[in-house]
Amino acid sequence: MLNLGILISGRGSNMESILKAIKKKRIPINPAIVISNKPDADGLKIAQRLGVKTLVIESRGFKGSRWQYDRKIVEALTENGVTPLNGLVCLAGFMRIISPKFVRKYKNRILNIHPALLPAFPGLKSQKQALDYGSKYSGCTVHFVDDGVDTGPIIIQSVVKIKEDDTEETLSKRILKEEHKAYPEAVNLFARKRIKVSGLRAIIS
Repeated sequence: MLNLGILISGRGSNMESILKAIKKKRIPINPAIVISNKPDADGLKIAQRLGVKTLVIESRGFKGSRWQYDRKIVEALTENGVTPLNGLVCLAGFMRIISPKFVRKYKNRILNIHPALLPAFPGLKSQKQALDYGSKYSGCTVHFVDDGVDTGPIIIQSVVKIKEDDTEETLSKRILKEEHKAYPEAVNLFARKRIKVSGLRAIIS
């Protein structure tokens, strides 16, 4: 069985949705470890309540390069069985851009979720970007992580209609509900070996 590592920085609501789906035996994967770069992340307590091992690798005040920090994460993942051969890494509100060396080491084995319909509105404040642009629809995208920012092959997208009176907050809340469905489904597809990557495309069988 595959081993799963989840990286968080805050509450980790997407982490929680994935772990609860695993607990209900909807996803055939072993939740090996949850790692936070912040010691006060609320998601650590949630993961512990769900019976998952946690670890803090604090990034604040770290003086080295991105890879020197990421290497500590890779070492922890490997020690817990989340390897490039038998592991999957999920970013769930992990507020760091991971290094290219980390990405290459776990090529097509790192997933992220973004609150927009990529390739539209990558980066920060995606919901605000959509509202400012006058978009009629937004949503969320689960994708593989590559060397770019929100540019990897797309696995799943969920669409949310934008209302005339939407604010950044109301739109974000509706998108988040879709995230909690889409991310576990993407992990399930990966765990069941139903995703094949061909160039920029993630093909689902």
